[in-house]
Amino acid sequence: MLNFAYGSNMLVRRLRERVPSAMPLGRAVLRGYELRWHKRGKDGSGKCDVWATDRAEAQVHGVLFELAATEKPRLDHAEGLGVGYDDQVIEVTCNGHILQAQVYVATPTHIDPSIQPFSWYRALVLAGAREHRLPPAYIQGIEAVAAIHDPDPERQAIHDALIRAAQPWLEADLP
Repeated sequence: MLNFAYGSNMLVRRLRERVPSAMPLGRAVLRGYELRWHKRGKDGSGKCDVWATDRAEAQVHGVLFELAATEKPRLDHAEGLGVGYDDQVIEVTCNGHILQAQVYVATPTHIDPSIQPFSWYRALVLAGAREHRLPPAYIQGIEAVAAIHDPDPERQAIHDALIRAAQPWLEADLP
């Protein structure tokens, strides 16, 4: 099955912790949507969401992955399907082709425009964007998102370790 990742799941290492079969197929674009950070996570902080808009120029950059259909329940559980996110089938453009892919979209009851992401979450999204060489202006937009410190030092340390594990590859491969 095809999955469009636009948040922390863009980082291959993170997604493979959840679904080992994940194979990136390339950068993809979801047109008619904006990236928002307003989905309230289980930890109370902001997580990414794709938000439908009428703006013709709106687009969300991300990564198209192929996943084993048998692993989808694991990803559904990690993403909080039914308790934070719903899944939808959308059209994305990847490598010049328009393809149908599954995407997670925040449920209305879990949207809160006043919340911010933890700094480690923004760093995971940023690491995935860099890993797949999303457009520089898009990456700058992610960097500009205001983030807050996670008051849970154990959760912070777990995510910092994941980010550090991705950094050697990212730093070696960045222009």
